[in-house]
Amino acid sequence: MAGPPRRRGAGAAAPSLAAGGGARVGTLPGVGPKVAEKLAARGLETVQDLWLHLPLRYEDRTRITAIADLVPGQPAQVEARVVAVERSFRYRPMLRVAVGDQSRGTLVLRFFHFGKAQVAQFVPGRRLVCYGEARPGQHGLEMVHPSYRLLADDADATPRDRLDPVYPAVEGLGPASVAKLVGEALKRLPPAEELELLPSGLRDRLGLPTLREALLTAHRPPPDADLALFSAGRHPAQRRLALEELLAHHLSLRRQRIALRAHGAMPVRPKGKLAAALRKRLAFALTGAQQRVLEEVSKDMARPEPMLRLVQGDVGSGKTVVAALAAANAVEAGRQVALMAPTELLAEQHLANFRAWLEPLGLRVTWLAGKVTGKARAAALAEIASGQAQVVVGTHALMQEGVAFSSLALAIVDEQHRFGVHQRLALRDKGLSGSQVPHQLVMTATPIPRTLAMSAYADLDVSVIDEMPPGRTPVTTVAVSGERRAEVVERIRAACAEGRQAYWVCTLIEESEEVEGQAAQSTYEQLGAALPELRLGLLHGRMKPAEKQTVMARFKSGELNLLVATTVIEVGVDVPNASLMIIENAERLGLAQLHQLRGRVGRGAAASSCVLMYKPPLSALARERLEVMRASTDGFLIAEKDLELRGPGELLGTRQTGLASFRVADLARDADLLPEVHRAADALLAEAPALAERVVARWVGGAARFAGA
Repeated sequence: MAGPPRRRGAGAAAPSLAAGGGARVGTLPGVGPKVAEKLAARGLETVQDLWLHLPLRYEDRTRITAIADLVPGQPAQVEARVVAVERSFRYRPMLRVAVGDQSRGTLVLRFFHFGKAQVAQFVPGRRLVCYGEARPGQHGLEMVHPSYRLLADDADATPRDRLDPVYPAVEGLGPASVAKLVGEALKRLPPAEELELLPSGLRDRLGLPTLREALLTAHRPPPDADLALFSAGRHPAQRRLALEELLAHHLSLRRQRIALRAHGAMPVRPKGKLAAALRKRLAFALTGAQQRVLEEVSKDMARPEPMLRLVQGDVGSGKTVVAALAAANAVEAGRQVALMAPTELLAEQHLANFRAWLEPLGLRVTWLAGKVTGKARAAALAEIASGQAQVVVGTHALMQEGVAFSSLALAIVDEQHRFGVHQRLALRDKGLSGSQVPHQLVMTATPIPRTLAMSAYADLDVSVIDEMPPGRTPVTTVAVSGERRAEVVERIRAACAEGRQAYWVCTLIEESEEVEGQAAQSTYEQLGAALPELRLGLLHGRMKPAEKQTVMARFKSGELNLLVATTVIEVGVDVPNASLMIIENAERLGLAQLHQLRGRVGRGAAASSCVLMYKPPLSALARERLEVMRASTDGFLIAEKDLELRGPGELLGTRQTGLASFRVADLARDADLLPEVHRAADALLAEAPALAERVVARWVGGAARFAGA
């Protein structure tokens, strides 16, 4: 329920805090420099951070359950006396303590980690109260490593009057210490009227409590609290906190949008001759969706304020040609265009397309990547600085020191979620001229669920290319066990005998290019031996850029029948004759990545197939992912499912400011709150901008300044 809090910029949150919340944790009793350091490592630096360090779950010690009434799989608390104690060391050290109560039931407490002092505590006849999950054992029900406390014969065993919170771990501090510190922080909660930032009308409309009430309930639920609601994250206290957190993140993005719009931009209003000439040269007509998105982009670029538009489109929907037409308009207006992609493979694909489309029209397309060095780099930099380079295509190298544009009007970023926020800001700043900034067009082939786009991209206008070009063939997807590998190899033999081409993608758990390269090399050798009549190519991340380019060129020309590769081919590879995709160990990949890889086939007229080869046994999650892939080719439906299964941080990349660090909110679970969040944001920005600042500072702090990149 609660994710790790984000570290804030120094002092950033202080203006928003009610009395006491902004104080450092070192002001709490029992927090010396060493404890404060451990808390800070977890992002807990202020008293307010501890207020928002919410429990992961709750333990119900408000009642005593008779041993005879224990239900396997359900946590419970029992009061009993020690009946017998047994230590054994046959296979591993083990302590078993049999306890009984007045219900004449017997329960075994089992410990694998224990010391002499602990063993000495368990004397037959000794009273104790223990809490844990009962489960079937060799001699009836047992609890493994329960929590317990020993009682004197005359001690009171009255149960707690509230549920016990279990907090996210803080390295170096025990659970009891963390709970005690949170309790000390809660003593400093100010009165509700001092703490509250949301309008009462909004809370009343949704039936939600004040922030003070929500925090106290979340940390100290009463005995009759609905634990099922808490577990699902749907309790009104949690909803109240999630609402304000979502509002804070939304406001931070809206503020950045307002700040960006305060800059001017050079209006791009060409007559459209270049774009018209390009459209005549294309071997295909634009789809209705492409035409609609191009009109949206053109209208934005004609304004004297900077465009900030995200173009989403499923694999193969034709985003690149829309970007090329926008680039043609900017060049006709006498300005420069930069297109940045996250990998050289993808950037080279864009370079090939832009040169094929634009150079016959007399435009100069320049290439700048890390491998462009020496005289070639100097020449490219001179062309860019003079304005001779009208369109510049490249990788991160575009943002490096020494790259200076003459008149950059349009910055295009592809697969934008793969870039860090600082990097996108750096490219934008390359076109800074006085108070003017370039128009920004960001593209992604990873469909983003509407839920996520509403929250994560509140600073962007979103266009969707939701129509596939005619002639694209649907891809049939099957999932097969790796035990049927020989059948899959024969399928490749048959496809290639018919003149088609195939991919074999190797995946590994390790995030190591070296290990992945070795796996691909091994698979390449095995398949070469099994298919001696075929011409195979090998592609992985450890190869030099020139080697990768050569292999891809040979595959694209049809010289190679089968390409064995790592997930480096996920984006930017377009070979229409390739109609068979084998993904090995598919259970190890997320839905978005599987969908991207599948998108490498089905790009021509031939019927195409994707084989998801898995290693049994499958986990329930992996089985569900493969079933989704088998059942659907709709990227947006798949993205919604990916959000549900993996969460927003993985789907968009952990470097997205504010996405991987929600403390309470869950974008999939709390999607129904977003319309209210938007309405509240409109009202606060219009009527109480100072209050909006305090909401952002409480939850987001200094990170907000990067959110509009």
